Order: sequence, then structure tokens, then C-alpha cells
Amino acid sequence: MSIRTLIVLAALVALAAGPAWAADNLRPNFVIILMDDMGYGDITPFNPKTKNRTPNLERMAREGMKLTSFYAAPACTPSRAQVLTGCYAKRVSLPAVISPVAPIGLSAREHTIAGLLKERGYATMCIGKWHVGDQPAFLPTHRGFDHYLGLPYSNDMGGEWDGALDVPPAKRKPPLPLVRDEKVIEIVKPRDQDFLTERYTEEAIKFIREHKDRPFFLYLPHTAVHVPIHPGDMFKGKSNNGRYGDWVEEADASTGRILNTLRELKLDENTLVIFSSDNGPWLIKGTDGGEAGPLRGGKGGTYEGGVREPTIAWWPGHIAPGTTTDAVAGNVDLLPTFVALAGGTVPTDRKIDGANIAPLLLGQAKEAARPAHYFFALNAKLEAVRSGPWKLAIALQSENAGKPQEKAPVPFVPRLYNLDTDIGERADVAAEHPDIVKKLQEFVAAMDADLGVAGRGPGVRPPDRVASPLPLLLK
Repeated sequence: MSIRTLIVLAALVALAAGPAWAADNLRPNFVIILMDDMGYGDITPFNPKTKNRTPNLERMAREGMKLTSFYAAPACTPSRAQVLTGCYAKRVSLPAVISPVAPIGLSAREHTIAGLLKERGYATMCIGKWHVGDQPAFLPTHRGFDHYLGLPYSNDMGGEWDGALDVPPAKRKPPLPLVRDEKVIEIVKPRDQDFLTERYTEEAIKFIREHKDRPFFLYLPHTAVHVPIHPGDMFKGKSNNGRYGDWVEEADASTGRILNTLRELKLDENTLVIFSSDNGPWLIKGTDGGEAGPLRGGKGGTYEGGVREPTIAWWPGHIAPGTTTDAVAGNVDLLPTFVALAGGTVPTDRKIDGANIAPLLLGQAKEAARPAHYFFALNAKLEAVRSGPWKLAIALQSENAGKPQEKAPVPFVPRLYNLDTDIGERADVAAEHPDIVKKLQEFVAAMDADLGVAGRGPGVRPPDRVASPLPLLLK
């Protein structure tokens, strides 16, 4: 273990014992690279049999840690809300996908990972898909980020209307606006999407270079590999897996460029990079969707394939190379972890659900930082809970896209899976382990008293609202 790592661990101990502390020259930089709809089986570190070639992610895994039980939410908006707030999406009232020109967005009353790091002196930037509210008051620059470049929602949600009033109202679909800070700089046409990954990557490298002498936080939620599929010209037709594989391989190359930039600037030993995805593969899209590998289900469902994400943590000199952890963690843990490593403390005026997993990443802990992880459907109904290797389904889970593949028995009898021996969630062993079922039902009861199993519990906080939402237009 390096001296620098020991110093960081000492700082974490000091944080637990007293006031926040971190010497300016010890505060690490943070980068989150978040893919869209990438499956657990889409990259070689998690599925050597995939057709997609991902050598940069292979190197990242060799130099870092694979988190094999890292969870997100079943779809775009709730997952991003969890990254930003450290809360289950239901707690901040964003459990379902927000459409363009919606009146709601992530509340300004919530603490965000960017806002808390900005208070610690960090430069902050979001590049890519936002999707927690597209009204001006909801954009990244109002949620802790100094700057923003990207699309405010999914690349399949916008039309091509540019605001011209001679277009018939029936054809005035919300545009797909590329936003810089708070201004629409262009309306993205289908062909323009071919260049999104390259533009995002160039912008990310520019941000890193411009802030190499001060702590920074870069949040890079890619548009890739969400349909419609748009790999860049240099990658079209180059993979062995069609255009989907082309875009996966472009995302791999993008990640490699970012890591190489950190190495070139000698920032690698002072930068924690997290690579992950917002949810599982969109299986119903066929060859334009990814694969879940050994996991059951995909995007939209709470089986493992919909929410367990291919995640790699990279921090040379701190995270032991070539390591793997199966301890349960998730994107709700990123906020408290980053804040702790930055020498700060998470405010206690509102509850969050995540925990500091820095000891897990640094090899000082083997067990999960939270006693249980909860799986909420897009309608905010609690469907399952996991503790250790055990996952208890208390409702019929969806295979993918929010659609159950079987008829729910009435009444539903809870199903227990041992994910250590049955990662595909096929064998219900509830009858053999009534003690485990009882223990997990106690976690369910606790969550029912907080966020509610079916309805809205007392721990749910409201989103922000605007009275008259309007589309973002080129002006």
C-alpha cells in the first residue's frame, strides 16, 4: 500500500472522529463515466465471450477493481437521480422516466454530489445526458455544476422542430437540443448524433487539461449506447457485433483517451475514475440492445439484468490492481464516498441512502457498507431486497421494459434467491431458508415505514415544479 493511500485512510479515520479535514494537495479528482443501457455482458472484463472488443476497459480492470455486485435503478432518470443525490430515486420523487417538457425536475433542495464537491473547492462539469429535468431551472448549472454540455434527455425523445411557427402544431415535437450551460447551441439532427461521443470526449479532455492544477469533478453520462444507435464514422462497421458493437467499442476508446490523458498529465494517482452504466440492456431492441451475460432480465426490470451494472473503479496507487469485490454497492454510494475522500461530510439535514464505500475500494473492508439494498420498480413499488448473497422478491419482478413475463400468483408468495449460487435467479429456495426470509422481511418492514412498499411513505420528498414548461429551443 502506498504512503499516499495511508494518508487518505488516515483522513477518513479523522473524518469519522471529528471535523472534516483534507489538505488541498490531497483532495483527489473524481470522474464518473456513465454509459446508457450498457449490459453486464457487454464488455470483456465482465464477459470474455462478448463480441464487443473493449481493450481499454480490460486495462482499466487490470489496473483497478471490478465491482461485480454494483447496482443502479431500472431506467435512465431514476438512476441519474441516484448518482446525483445518493438517494433512492423514490426518495427524491424521480422513480420514473421524465419526458421532455415535463413540469418536474430534481429538487434544488436536494444536496448533489457536484454541489457538495463545489463547496470543497472543486471545479465541476457535466458532459452528456442529463435527464432529471429539462426546464432551465432544472439544468446542471442549477444543481452544482459550473458548466454543462450535452442533451437534456434521451436521444430518442426529440424531434427536429427548431421553433419555427410555420410548422403545424401537430408536428411540433420537442427538439433534441444540445445545451451549453443554459443555452441551446444547436438542434441535433440524426446525422449529428454520430459525432456525440467524440464531442463529449473532446470536451472532457479539455476540461481535465484546463483544471489539472486544482481538484475537479467530471460527470460524463454518455448518450451511448441508447437507441437510436449512432457510432462515430471511425467506428462504423468495425466491430464484430453490428452497429451496437461499433458504439460499444467507441465508448471503450473514449474511456481509454480519458485515462491516457490522466496518465499523461500525471493525474492518474490523484484521480478516482468510476465506469458504470445507468441500467441494464434494452433487450427488446434486439441487435440494437446489449446483453446481460449470466443475469436474468434487462432494462426496466428488477431482476439482476436490469439493475446490476458492469462497474470498474480505477485509482492507481490506491486501488489494488486486478482486484474484484462482490460486496453489494451501488450508485447511491458515490456521493458519500466522494465527499468523504474530498475531506467533507454529507449534511445531515436530509436523509440519504448511500454509504461511504472508500474502505471497500481501498482494500480496507470486505463487507458491504449498507446492511441491505432495495430494488424499486419504475412505478416506485418495492419489488425486492438484497442482503449478502440473499435476494428476496416480494412481488413479481419484470424481466425487462417493465413487462412481467408471467402472471402474478395471488397472493404472491415471496421468492428467495441465493445469488452466490444462482446468479440467474431461477431457483426459489424460500422454503429451505425461512430464517433468511424472515430477516429480509424485517428490512422490507423498515423500508415500508420509510419510503413505503407500495404507496408514498413519510420519507419521500417532493421534486421541483414549474407552472408552464416549454421546450428548449435554439434562439
